Amino acid sequence: MLDLNRYVPAFITFIGNKLSNSATAFYQKNFGVNVTEWRIISQLAIEPGIPASRICQVIGFDKGPVSRNLAALQKRGLLTIRTAPDDGRTHSITLTARGRAIHDRVIVAALERERRLLSCLKKDEREVLIDLLRRLHENLGAVTGQSTT
Repeated sequence: MLDLNRYVPAFITFIGNKLSNSATAFYQKNFGVNVTEWRIISQLAIEPGIPASRICQVIGFDKGPVSRNLAALQKRGLLTIRTAPDDGRTHSITLTARGRAIHDRVIVAALERERRLLSCLKKDEREVLIDLLRRLHENLGAVTGQSTT
């Protein structure tokens, strides 16, 4: 039987689910975006002009949900999608000015949520946690068989 007080995948999943659910409710109510849309917007702010495949790779979602969210964001005027004329595949996705404005508002709240979450840790403990999480992320391929970069 699993000891849920010691099983790391459960801890990560439980924390992730609770953070994601509360973020969706908060971001939807205050900014009109769900957590998946926010993840896409934040990734486009970091890497403007990337294709959908890169977004899938970074946030770890399948193509279907990312495509649906991209279409919804485009319809609302928050991003533009340029396709390659020769094959019709997505070539580049960028935030519009309106999308950038949403990003600039949500990022303040997102960083405040992170600050509150980590407030129980000392600064050096936060650095250790970030290092450990980064190493676990880099080692995911040992479990998934897929690259995380």
